[in-house]
Amino acid sequence: MKIVILDGETLNPGDISWHVFNKLGDVAVYDRTPEKLIVQRIGDAEAVFTNKTPISAQTIEQCPSVKFIGVLATGYNVVDIKAAHKQSIVVCNVPSYGTMAVAQYATGLLLELCHHIGEHSSDVRSGGWCGRLDFCYWHSPLIELMGKKLGLIGYGRIGSAFAKIAQALGMEVLVYTPSGKSAEAHSDVKFTSLDELLAESDVISLHCPLTIDNAGLINRQSIAKMKDGAMLINTARGGLIVEHELAEALNTGKLSGAALDVLAAEPPPNNNPLLNARNCIITPHIAWAPKEARIRLMGIAAENLEQFLAGTPQNIVSK
Repeated sequence: MKIVILDGETLNPGDISWHVFNKLGDVAVYDRTPEKLIVQRIGDAEAVFTNKTPISAQTIEQCPSVKFIGVLATGYNVVDIKAAHKQSIVVCNVPSYGTMAVAQYATGLLLELCHHIGEHSSDVRSGGWCGRLDFCYWHSPLIELMGKKLGLIGYGRIGSAFAKIAQALGMEVLVYTPSGKSAEAHSDVKFTSLDELLAESDVISLHCPLTIDNAGLINRQSIAKMKDGAMLINTARGGLIVEHELAEALNTGKLSGAALDVLAAEPPPNNNPLLNARNCIITPHIAWAPKEARIRLMGIAAENLEQFLAGTPQNIVSK
């Protein structure tokens, strides 16, 4: 089998091995593939792997040899699923490789919002502690989480893992999810309406997929329903937030802080209003990226192809 990996650089910048794919066929790995070279590089390959390189209906039409598309991620909106299904191409993703990595990262963002650790460390290293009259100082309010309410929008694997960490910190967890999870099966958290969650939560964290229905979920209207001084965390998808309206809420003090690992456009344009918003932590979409999680992702992606070849495909998103 001829296998093409269109954009392997993000998953594997050189610190792990592609050997799990080598036993499955002849593998060509490209660090990145510009749009004009996608069809050429796929060529007559039967299996294609992509992370963020788009595979459109036009590409699928021009590459009739393709039988399998593997997404090197959980989100699969880079593939035209309808076109793939029409051509009987199986598309598989990797749904659960990074649960604890992302939950851990969301915790890090939460603690950074509460303690501004990086800011204070930077100030000390630049001489801000030297020569002080007192033994300590702080530039920003420090927040204890015990007794505070964490509102989770979405309660899949990552959301439920983050809930357990928050509970260990003494937080009460509120959950809103449109998926219809049974509250009886999760009696350690409180299921609420979205409006109740917005109104009661001290911290709101997004853990839902981006869909047509929830794009721009965090906007001027939903922010108005939040507590004054509430904080927002997003490790899900940037399109869940109307960014200029969040920036407005941060700059006016309606929200006291936000910590975002994702933005609507990645990389962002330099005029993104959040880049200069007050008390807004932004990191470059790395919650998923610990080496252990990436090794796990690669192994599952290879197993997806192996199971497809065995006639027992798994993690199918093209049904």
